[in-house]
Amino acid sequence: MSGSNGSLSRTGLRGREGELEQLRTLTDSVARTGSGALALLQGEPGIGKTTLLTEAVSRARAAGFSVGLGKADELHHIVPLSSLAASVLHGDQPLLSGVAFADLARNQDQRIWLVERLAEAIEARAARVPVLIALDDVQWADPLSRFALKQLPARLRTSPVLWMLAGRPDPTGPTEEIVTAAAGTLPTVTVSLAPLSGAAISQLADDILGAAVDERVRNLLDGAGGNPFLAVEMLTGLGTAEASGDPVPSTLVVGVRGRLSSLQPSTLRLLQMGAVLGRRFGFHDAAALYGRPPATLIPALEEAIRAGLLDDDGDGLVFRHDLLRQAVYVDIPPSARKALHREAAGHLVSAGRPPTDAVPHILRGALPGDEECVTLLRRAAEDVLPVTPGLAADLMTRALELAPSAGPLRFEAGEQAILSLTRAGRSREALSIGDRLLASRPPLEVFSRLQAALGGTLWNLDRAEELRRRTESALGIGGAAPEIAARLAALRALALSRGRDLVAAREAGETALRAATATGDREAHVLALSGLGEIAQNAGDNAVALERFAALSALDSAFLPEEIVAHLHVDDFASAERLLLQAADDTGSMRPAMMLWAQGQYDLGLGRLDDADADFATMERLEDDVQTPVQRVNGRVIRSRIALLRGDREAAREHLVAAREGLVVKPNPGNTAAVRFLEAVHAEADGDIGRAVDKIRQVQQEGFFMRWRLLRDWVDSAIRMALRGDEHELAEDLAAQAGAHAARNPAVPTATGIAAQALGLVKNDLVMLEHSVELLKASPRPLVRAAACADLGQALLAAGRGPQAVAALTQAHGTFAESGAHAAAARLQRDLDGAGAGSRRAATAQRPVQGWGALTASEKKVARLIAEGHTNRSAADVLIVSPHTVNTHLTSVFRKLSVNSRVQLANLVMTLPDT
Repeated sequence: MSGSNGSLSRTGLRGREGELEQLRTLTDSVARTGSGALALLQGEPGIGKTTLLTEAVSRARAAGFSVGLGKADELHHIVPLSSLAASVLHGDQPLLSGVAFADLARNQDQRIWLVERLAEAIEARAARVPVLIALDDVQWADPLSRFALKQLPARLRTSPVLWMLAGRPDPTGPTEEIVTAAAGTLPTVTVSLAPLSGAAISQLADDILGAAVDERVRNLLDGAGGNPFLAVEMLTGLGTAEASGDPVPSTLVVGVRGRLSSLQPSTLRLLQMGAVLGRRFGFHDAAALYGRPPATLIPALEEAIRAGLLDDDGDGLVFRHDLLRQAVYVDIPPSARKALHREAAGHLVSAGRPPTDAVPHILRGALPGDEECVTLLRRAAEDVLPVTPGLAADLMTRALELAPSAGPLRFEAGEQAILSLTRAGRSREALSIGDRLLASRPPLEVFSRLQAALGGTLWNLDRAEELRRRTESALGIGGAAPEIAARLAALRALALSRGRDLVAAREAGETALRAATATGDREAHVLALSGLGEIAQNAGDNAVALERFAALSALDSAFLPEEIVAHLHVDDFASAERLLLQAADDTGSMRPAMMLWAQGQYDLGLGRLDDADADFATMERLEDDVQTPVQRVNGRVIRSRIALLRGDREAAREHLVAAREGLVVKPNPGNTAAVRFLEAVHAEADGDIGRAVDKIRQVQQEGFFMRWRLLRDWVDSAIRMALRGDEHELAEDLAAQAGAHAARNPAVPTATGIAAQALGLVKNDLVMLEHSVELLKASPRPLVRAAACADLGQALLAAGRGPQAVAALTQAHGTFAESGAHAAAARLQRDLDGAGAGSRRAATAQRPVQGWGALTASEKKVARLIAEGHTNRSAADVLIVSPHTVNTHLTSVFRKLSVNSRVQLANLVMTLPDT
C-alpha cells in the first residue's frame, strides 16, 4: 500500500517506487500486446532484488498472469534444470506436473529437445493467459537452466510471456549471456538497483525502531552504504548490542556475530552445519552433520527461527537471506569448512542422494588422492553428460586432478575426461590430457584404451592422418582387449576414408566390421559401419553407401540423417520422405540439426528453394545453440547459391562472408573445397571468369573424393565456367569425372543424365544434350532438369533451330520460376526475348520484401495456422516439419509483416481474403 506521501510503506520497498513502476509498465505491455519481454533486476547482495521481484510477481498474479517463481542456489547448481524447475513446477497452476517434469529431465538426453518441450508447455499456457516466469539469484543457475534461459525468451517472443530475472552484476556471467541472447528479438529492460537514498534509509529506521530513532542512529546507518538489508540487520541487532554493552555493529558479519552471541551453543552449531549445506537445507541433514539426533536439536531450531535467522517452509529450512548464511559460513575456520563439506558429501551419498547432490561439497572439500570423491565425480559426470556436456567435462577435469598419481583410477578418470571433453566440443583439451596420460607410460591395455578414446577427438579436429598413425601404432604394439582392438581397427578405417587409396580403406573397413561383429562391441560396430559409409560415399559408390548407412541407422537411430541423404544420392526421394516423416514422429530425435540438414537436402533436391533456405538457417541456429558447427559452412555455401538463383546478391555475399568465417574455424578439406567452389560461382556472377576458373582448379586440388562430394549435382556449373574461360582441358577433366561417377551409379538417373549433359557441353554435341534431357526426365530433381533444358535450348539457339530452342528454354524458364530461382529464370527470359519469344511468357516478378506478398508459400501456411491458434508444435504436426523450422518461418513472418505478437498476426490475417 502507499502511505499519505505516496511512498511504499512495506519495509523492503522503501525508495523503490520508480523501479516498481518500470516493472508494472513492462507487465502491462506484455498483457496488452501479447508479445514477450524480459526484465533483469540487478544489484549487489542485499540491495533489495528479491523483495522487488516478489512484489512484481505478486502484482502480476493479481493482474491475471500465470506465474512461476524460482530461486537458484549456490550449492545446488549441479543438478540439470534444478534452478528453472521451481519456476515451472510451483505456483497456483504449475506449467508442468512434478511427474511430467521428472520424466522430461530423466528420459531425454538432448538439450534442444528438452528446451523445445518446455517451450511448448509455456506456449500452450500463454495461449490462454499471460505468463510470468521469474528466477531469483540467476547468477547461480545450473548450466542446463542457463542454456534454456538463453533459448526460451527468443523462442517464445511472439507469446505473452514475461521473464523476470534477478541477479548480481557480472559482465562475464550467465546473466549477461541470457540478456544478450534475448536482445534484439524482444523488449529487454535492465533495472539496476542503486543504493537507497538517505531519506529512504531513514524511513526504514522509522519502520523498525519508530520513535526511538535519533540522530546518532541515523549517523550509524551511514555505514550501511544505502544497502537496505545491511541497514535492517544493523537496526535489528541494535537492541542486542546495546543491551550487552557491546559496540553497535557497523558491518554485516559483525552484526550477525552480535546476534549469534546471545544464542545457545547448540543453536550456533546447527546454523553452522546448515551454512555448510547451503541456503536451503534439510533438518535431518544438518542434524546428521552435527552428529546429534534431530529430536535433541528442536530447541535449537526454534531459537534460530525466533531470532529471524531461519525460515521453515515445511519442506526444508532456509536462511532468511543468503548474506546471513555467508556471514555464518565465513566464521567457520577454513579447515573446518573443508572437512565439513567432505563429510556432507559422504552423508548425502549414504542417505541415497544422487551423486550430483554431493558434487558441490566434493568440489569444496575433497583432497587429492580421495578415491571415493573421484568415483562420485565420475558418476555425476556420467549423469549430466547427455544434457550438459560442458559441466561433465569440468567435473571430469576435477576428478582427474583428485585422482591418485599412480594406479588404474587415474587412467580410468582420464579416459572418461577425454570422452567428456570431446563431447563438449573441447577437443584440444581432450587431446592435451590424453597425450599427458600417454606420456606416463601406461600399461599396453591402457595405452590402447586411451588411443581409442582419442579417436573421436582427432576426428573432430580433422586430423585424419594423425588418427591413422596412432591407431596403427596401437594395433602394432598389441596388448589391447579384443573390443578395444576392434574399435582401433574401425577408427583406422575411418581415417583411411580421407586418403587416396579407397580400395585399401574399404578392405580395412570390412576387416574392422568382422572384428566388431566377433567381439559384439556396439561402439566398434558403429565406427566400422560409419567408416565404410564414408568410404563408399567418397568413392562415389552411392548404392554401397546407402547399404552401409542404412545398416548404421538400424543399429543407432541417431544416424538416420545419413541414411536419408544416402537415399537422395540414389534419387530415392520416396524413401527419404518416408524416413523424414518417421523422424517427425520421433519427437526425441538425437541430432535435430543433422535431421534439418537432411531435410534441407531433400527440399533443395525437389527445387523448394524457400523451404531449403529455412531448413539450413534453422540447422545453423541449432548448431550455434549447442556450439557444434558440423555443417555450418556447407549450409552457408548452399544458402549463398540459393540466394544467387533467386537474384538476391546482397544475401548471397553475406552467406559467402559467413562461409569464409566458418572455414577459419573448421578448415577441413571438405569445407575448403565448398568455399572455393562458392567463390568461383561468385566470381562468375561478377564477370571475373579467370578468377572463377582458378577457384575451380583449387577445388580439384582438395582431393579427388572431395570434388565429387561437392560437384555431384553442380558439375555443369563448373564446366560452363571452364568453357567460358577457354579451359577445355579442365572442362574435359570435369566431364570425365561425371562419366566415371555415372558408371559407378548406372541406376541413378541424375548421375547418368548429368554425365551426358557434361559431355554434351564439352563437345558442343546437340544429340548428347538432347539425350541428357531425356535421361533426366526420370530424375526427381527439377533444377537439374531445368539446367539441362537450358543448356539444350541455348545450343539449339546457336544452331539456328529457333522453335525447338524456344520450347526447351520455355520449359526451363517455367521450372526455374516455379522454384523461385528468379535470377536463373530472368537470364532465360532474355534468351527468349532474343529469340523473339518474349511475349510467350511474362517476365518473372520477384517477391516484395515487406507485406503479405513477401511471404513464401510455407511462411503463409505457418502464418495462417498460428493465426488460427496453433502452437508451434501443432503447426509443425500439420505441416509435417520440425517445430524449429516453424519457429524459423514465424520469425521471418513477423519481420516481413512488422508484427510482434500472435495476436497482431491473427488480426492481420483476418483482414486477408481466404485464398
